[in-house]
Amino acid sequence: MTDTSTQPSAPADKGFAGRLDRYFHIRERGSTIPREVRGGLVTFFAMAYIVILNPLIIGGFAPDQAALDVTDGYLPNAQVAAATGLTAGVMTIAFGVIARLPFALAAGLGMNSFLAVNVVGDVTWPEAMGLVVINGVLIVILAATGLRTMIFAAVPAQLKTAITVGIGLFIAFIGLVDSGFVRSSGANSPPVQLGQAGSIATVPTAIFVLGLVVMGVLMARKVKGALLIGIIGTTIVAVIVEAILRLGSSVDNPGGWSLNVPALPSAFLALPDFSLVGQFNLGAFERIGPLAAVMFVFTLFFLNFFDAMGTMTGLAKGADLADPKGDFPRLKSALIVEGVGAIAGGATSTSSNTVFVDSAAGIGEGARTGLASVVTGVLFLAAMFLTPLTQVVPLEVAAAALVVVGTLMVAQIRDIDWSDFSSSLPVFLTIIVMPLTYSIANGIGVGFLSWVLVRSLSGKAREISPLLWVVAAGFVLFFVRGPIEQLLGA
Repeated sequence: MTDTSTQPSAPADKGFAGRLDRYFHIRERGSTIPREVRGGLVTFFAMAYIVILNPLIIGGFAPDQAALDVTDGYLPNAQVAAATGLTAGVMTIAFGVIARLPFALAAGLGMNSFLAVNVVGDVTWPEAMGLVVINGVLIVILAATGLRTMIFAAVPAQLKTAITVGIGLFIAFIGLVDSGFVRSSGANSPPVQLGQAGSIATVPTAIFVLGLVVMGVLMARKVKGALLIGIIGTTIVAVIVEAILRLGSSVDNPGGWSLNVPALPSAFLALPDFSLVGQFNLGAFERIGPLAAVMFVFTLFFLNFFDAMGTMTGLAKGADLADPKGDFPRLKSALIVEGVGAIAGGATSTSSNTVFVDSAAGIGEGARTGLASVVTGVLFLAAMFLTPLTQVVPLEVAAAALVVVGTLMVAQIRDIDWSDFSSSLPVFLTIIVMPLTYSIANGIGVGFLSWVLVRSLSGKAREISPLLWVVAAGFVLFFVRGPIEQLLGA
């Protein structure tokens, strides 16, 4: 009997399945409904950690271990977790239905860290979230007027491919770090090392290695649902290991699990608390002055705008949805909805919600349409009530999936022409700066600046889009924003 779950089915012109197929273009993109559901499941499992991690970054269980704002206020952990699941669920479903692409949205890690470390020391949390809302409004305006699409189109194809490859290296590096396979050495040179003192010394890291091997073999054998099987199977092993060894969290035990302990919870349901929804205001402009507030918005805008642009470029190419120029279907709709995600994130006190690079896990499983995003979004909404259950999959297992997906994305490097050094240097810098600085936006900025400078000084200035010059100038401000903020503070 032929397995129709892995190949486009015959035309389904009637019934609910037929309507799904026509709306999401499932057969047209070479996919099937089961494959999209599987991809949505894998994306959720790869991203579920955000429901736990976001509250740890911007929230807290008590004032003594929370990110306090200028008035010593903080965001309660449980409320942040509920709002994180709510916003990610609603925005991911909206993205799937409107943009019809297999990209999921959640609170952006770079932006929530920026808020917790750099912003709330000067303003309150509601005021910080008000700045996030303004950032989102600006992005929506640029997307709705077409300017964001024009900037997207102005990026050379070589750089778009480099962004994809850079993101592949970046997410693989994230996986290696999250698993403990790569750690800080604590020294100036070398800055990083293998495991602890050059050895794989912890059981969770060994579980990561096991998961990586299992997923790699399943992928190599072209097993249907390879990543999903790998995640579930390795999680079961992790639960059994934890039940025997009682490793606990790395907070209490250096050899423990890095984020969530893979143990069956005592309760599977928890009622969400949405008290943070709507808790934002625009008081930052009065508290710290218009210039300082504008600089914060400018930084958020650049992080949000170009992180999302780079991520969507990489995901579209990974899903074979991009044309040779790097453009993909329903681009304008995708950019608008992503901007609305930033507004929603500020309005719910969860930080700007943006397209997550972890969506590549579902794409690696075969997702090609917005139906996968709808599945992921529904699971995020369920996670609001199943928060204890989302903590079962350890970060080390999700990290293995990220390394596998990074491998798939780096394969795009074959499309780069390295014969012209005026383009190969900016391309290389784009690729290498992303993982080394832990920032997609930094890689894009260095790539844009080096492209404009090297190409123009090599006699190819006429080939550079005027918009790329404008964006490059903006990145100059972005990279020197620290001294500028110090001057404003003085």
